[in-house]
Amino acid sequence: AERYCGAGSTIYDLGASLGGASFAVAQQLPHDDYRIIAIDNSEAMTSRLSAKLAALGEIGSKETSRIECRHEDLRDSKIEDASMVILNFTLQFIEPAARETLMRKIYDGMRPGGLLIISEKIQFPDPALNELFIDLYHRFKETQGYSKLEISQKRAALENVLIPETLAAHRERLNGAGFHSVDTWFQCFNFASMVAFK
Repeated sequence: AERYCGAGSTIYDLGASLGGASFAVAQQLPHDDYRIIAIDNSEAMTSRLSAKLAALGEIGSKETSRIECRHEDLRDSKIEDASMVILNFTLQFIEPAARETLMRKIYDGMRPGGLLIISEKIQFPDPALNELFIDLYHRFKETQGYSKLEISQKRAALENVLIPETLAAHRERLNGAGFHSVDTWFQCFNFASMVAFK
């Protein structure tokens, strides 16, 4: 964030949830001349984030005055003059037909040289690899205290709601929207984070 978000920067956290990425960026910036727009379509999430911002503001946290929380569908949100856009585990919940339009809108709303960070659950072209990584992830969740029933219920709840794609599909869409230097900077099991530049 420090490298790409100079004075006067606007940063968008799309699908912000409780603002983890927003707070992480705010803590890394060495100046106070920025604003972060945290957008989520869940009223429960934006209410909790707003309450968290208010509580932190009461104890004098400088970051809270620069984070704006919005309850919106990011497909309808305006992206303007963005130095950085963060899209963490959000695109996978948007219907595939709308993803290309969203990425073009994000690209069009960014400053030249702006940075996009996108993290998603991914699938692999090889079904055997896909099942292997899903199995390894479920075993990891068991070591973290989740029961087989909880894991199974979560998987069933996300069936046909969370629609993952391959890394190649993400790269193709990002390049098609105009982004360059698209690459993976982190991957664990079937979760990956990519960077792309305008």
